[in-house]
Amino acid sequence: MKRLQERFIRYVKIDTQSDPTSTTFPSTTKQLDLSRLLVDEIKSMGFEARLDKDGYVYALIPSNIDKKVPAIGFIAHVDTSPDAPGKDVNPRIIENYDGSNIKLNQTYQMHPKKYPALNKVIGDHIIVTDGNTLLGADDKAGVAEIMEVLHRLSEDKSIKHGDIYVCFTPDEEIGQGADRFDYKWFKADFAYTMDGSEVGGIEYENFNAASASLVFTGKSIHPGSAKNKMINALHLQMEFHQMLPKFLDPAITEKYEGFNHLTGVHGHVESAEAHYIIRNHSSKLFKDQQATFKFIADYLNKKYGYDAVNLTIKESYLNMYEIIKDHMYVIDYAINAVKRAGLTPKFEAIRGGTDGARLTYGGLICPNLGTGAYHFHGRLEFASINQMSKAVEIIFNIIDEVQK
Repeated sequence: MKRLQERFIRYVKIDTQSDPTSTTFPSTTKQLDLSRLLVDEIKSMGFEARLDKDGYVYALIPSNIDKKVPAIGFIAHVDTSPDAPGKDVNPRIIENYDGSNIKLNQTYQMHPKKYPALNKVIGDHIIVTDGNTLLGADDKAGVAEIMEVLHRLSEDKSIKHGDIYVCFTPDEEIGQGADRFDYKWFKADFAYTMDGSEVGGIEYENFNAASASLVFTGKSIHPGSAKNKMINALHLQMEFHQMLPKFLDPAITEKYEGFNHLTGVHGHVESAEAHYIIRNHSSKLFKDQQATFKFIADYLNKKYGYDAVNLTIKESYLNMYEIIKDHMYVIDYAINAVKRAGLTPKFEAIRGGTDGARLTYGGLICPNLGTGAYHFHGRLEFASINQMSKAVEIIFNIIDEVQK
């Protein structure tokens, strides 16, 4: 467990934030700092590894058994979220956490009464931030766990396994982690992303996701003579937003409930823009939400008599359940692996997405497993080394399960 802890801390100290405004791939070159380190470490273990031109790390651990078994893959992403500061991460270890209040700094603190996830790690060694940055456990917990598995396989040749494929992707946090994935080289029969939260979690449902961009065109006239002439683009934006269903605000939704989330607005009288993300687990309701956006845009254009609203909707990823439901043996392997680790499998629909969703639709069945980290994307992020160690055990159990 100590080596896993040291490995994780080494990785989180490397700034790997992705950038949604970038036009390069990967979106930031600093992600490659960790990717290069991972390649060097894998090679030092005696396995083949490479970093391709797009920033993906690939590795293969060849089978050491005579019989043919399914080739499996394990995937995690190196980038961290741009939602909170990610430079100069200063992790702090709390040994045998006793369930008391955790003061990160003068501004940020956590108590189990307000943050119940802490109740899941009482008695564990946990790693927290200093309150100035995110921790980066999303997804360096997954990276560290997979790397620990490889390290143990290099040390103990008696551990039997089939072909094991590994990939560490860039830019997952900005929705591009599967954009340039090499399906031809990654010949696993199925894979698992190590990118969930509570250890023992098995996730194979996620949101259908789309983005909506709107441009509002107003008619600017001096306010002193604007009566019956001015059309304020900012007012158009507000009118559009007020016509969206009130109960699809993410602040009042949970579980399987979808939402329309306004992520940004800017502009002036003559022109304004607004950006939304659209989410729903139900394919039908997902389409209905998109149709509502189109209906409102058409209504306002007819009301004002010109193209006052220009709407562009782009689908990002779809619910992997629609494919995985016909391949539930992959979930069964994970269920058995979790139970063998002495845990109760937990199932929860992801209110977001992972590389696994895109990869599944690309032809690689890829549900998501818990890593033992919590409060992703913020300064209150923390990880349990005990749970991370259990995640490593679960990976080994999966490797063993597919040989039966």
